[in-house]
Amino acid sequence: MDEHIIIIGAGHGGVQAATSLREEGYQGALTLVSADPELPYHKPPLSKTFLKAQDAAPQILKAQMFYDAQNIALRLGSTVASIDPTARTLTLEDGATLAWSKLLLATGARPRRLAVPGSELDGVFYLRECADARLLRERTAAAGDVVVIGGGFIGLEVAATMAMSGKRVTVVEAADRLLGRAVSAPVSSHMRAYHEGLGIRVLTRTGVRQISGQDGDQDGGVRAVVTDAGEAIPADAVLVGIGAEPDTRLAEAAGILCDNGIRVDAACRTSAPGIFAIGDCVSFPHQASGRVLRLESVQNATDQARCAAKAMLGRPADFDAVAWFWSDQGERKLQMAGLAFDIDRQVLSGDLDAGAFAVFLFSGERLVALETVNRPGEHMLGRRMLAAGFSPTDAQIAEGPAALKAALAAHGMSP
Repeated sequence: MDEHIIIIGAGHGGVQAATSLREEGYQGALTLVSADPELPYHKPPLSKTFLKAQDAAPQILKAQMFYDAQNIALRLGSTVASIDPTARTLTLEDGATLAWSKLLLATGARPRRLAVPGSELDGVFYLRECADARLLRERTAAAGDVVVIGGGFIGLEVAATMAMSGKRVTVVEAADRLLGRAVSAPVSSHMRAYHEGLGIRVLTRTGVRQISGQDGDQDGGVRAVVTDAGEAIPADAVLVGIGAEPDTRLAEAAGILCDNGIRVDAACRTSAPGIFAIGDCVSFPHQASGRVLRLESVQNATDQARCAAKAMLGRPADFDAVAWFWSDQGERKLQMAGLAFDIDRQVLSGDLDAGAFAVFLFSGERLVALETVNRPGEHMLGRRMLAAGFSPTDAQIAEGPAALKAALAAHGMSP
């Protein structure tokens, strides 16, 4: 068989994998297959800047001339129906069959659906792709009341954008605090106060009983979100942001091992020979924590893409990058580095009330994660410390970034 690497999924990970394959010297046929008809684009702006202006266009990852120059074939608007690991072929929904020598699954994740009466009404939205964002932007242009179900990153990013555009916004979160699975209590409390300062009503420990429609409205448009306490919150539009599930449908149908995502090893290899997987759709061995994890982040997808490109070409490749994430919510830039497992101590640096601070998270004396709000320089320091296995003392943290830079330099790492 002639060399032909096919990548299913043209998000950040898929495009980075194609780019890295060419950078690593791969000269065979290379195809990106994506169900999305758009030229591959940045997804983080969809919940923020893209919603602000009706004429805003998606920010493309690479211009068409890049794919042409690198001889990367794009099959956009093409959905893969099935994979045959034995024959090393895949079949598209239009009936076309493509042969591959190696296959990379970068299928991402799908929004978790809300299972309550009225969740299918017109005016209930999810946000994952550009088409979702366009529809949300169009339908909220004249909206007065917007309800966001879910107090995670996507929900809060959209809530801040809508509030700063003059909408009356309510956030409904079932857990006892916002961002409860993602950040420490001080950051969670600060972000709640910030959103409330924007005029957003925040309801925690609150479930949704149903979404009600407009009386006599033939298109079934939303009217209100009814909480489990019986309150009917007015809503012209509802965004559901209650998490995501790995898109493992193709892998499962092909008999590839899946467990909270497509299971891969440290080199992004699946259980099927010649098939690799990366990004939001995979669970992988995380060396620093000793756990098998699934992460949803641009950084994780792109770093795994670089690793997989090497592995597909038979070169040494073990994924062990420091995890980092970010979320822009209005005027707050929240950045996280590391993973907060087994935390028993936290040290605060900066001014929480002023909205510029950092929280250093420790397991014993070992720094395992760092969260910052409007402190990008300290975030970068944290990433370098975690990569070097360096844990600062409380005194060094108290002295501020200059002392941390000096301590890192003394440890033999450039700050």
